[in-house]
Amino acid sequence: MKGLFKSKPKTPAEVVRQTRELLVYVDISSKSQEPKREEKMAELCKNIRELKYILYGSGESEPVSETCTQLTQEFFRENTLRLLIICLPKLNLETRKDATQVVANLQRQFVQSRLIASDYLEANKDLLDILVSGYENMDIALHYGAMLRECIRHQSIARYILESEHMKKFFVFIQLPNFDIASDAFATFKELLTRHKSTVTEFLSKNYDWFFAEFNLKLLSSDNYITRRQAIKLLGDMLLDRSNSAVMVQYVSSKDNLMILMNLLRESSKNIQVDAFHVFKLFAANQNKPPEIVSILVTNKSKLLRFLTGFQIDKEDEQFEADKIQVVKEISAL
Repeated sequence: MKGLFKSKPKTPAEVVRQTRELLVYVDISSKSQEPKREEKMAELCKNIRELKYILYGSGESEPVSETCTQLTQEFFRENTLRLLIICLPKLNLETRKDATQVVANLQRQFVQSRLIASDYLEANKDLLDILVSGYENMDIALHYGAMLRECIRHQSIARYILESEHMKKFFVFIQLPNFDIASDAFATFKELLTRHKSTVTEFLSKNYDWFFAEFNLKLLSSDNYITRRQAIKLLGDMLLDRSNSAVMVQYVSSKDNLMILMNLLRESSKNIQVDAFHVFKLFAANQNKPPEIVSILVTNKSKLLRFLTGFQIDKEDEQFEADKIQVVKEISAL
């Protein structure tokens, strides 16, 4: 007889609604000894996994776009995202991973040609403050960090973080002693400074003085090899991007910046030397070098030419060789 009365499978909207109710319960009931709590937590974990399967598909089936749309609409109709973010620390590790994947996928779901996740975040920007502050909590830092990187796919959300005080905190997060968290923070920092070109250019132009003072002091001059290596690579990516040409000209007109780059050229690490060279060549190629830049290059002319002549990289690279010839030519002519 049991087979005749199989329960009807829940619709995506019903799964979301039930998840929301369970999250409200978890949020309110903090006492772990409540008899029903364990049962409700197990149900919540199961539901979040089901949301993941609907959005990503399972081993047996691909996701269905209409089903994903229904789920997305219901998810952002009320505060399910807020509840999921706030309750994340109370979930077990596997469920945190599932929740992170659900939030990531929802940032890419179109509903009637709109990314409604972006609209929701626009109206609930305090959630981004919560995600950024997650770097201060070892247990949830990597989950909140992954969610944050997906949220800044939306240009308006990236702009909010770039224009906030949070940008100054990243210089602290990147130097945290926990390697995984520091690396994750750097990945977010890099995404903020490279993804949305026009917004990045506006940020760098408005915040040039404090930003590069911090970048030079805390990242390029860091005692940590990984930090220096990541920072010099990112600096090259930013300055060599055509949309940042005005910022690049300003950067290569500073003698303090030149001194830092020349020190990085002397590093024992070939990787740092190569990335430093790609920034140093901009100083040499600048046709309107300020007198103090010319003076430093002339003073160090013989050392620089000797270094560049013997400077080789492991694999053949025609562009690198061409750049090196041009830099030698520019310095020789001074």
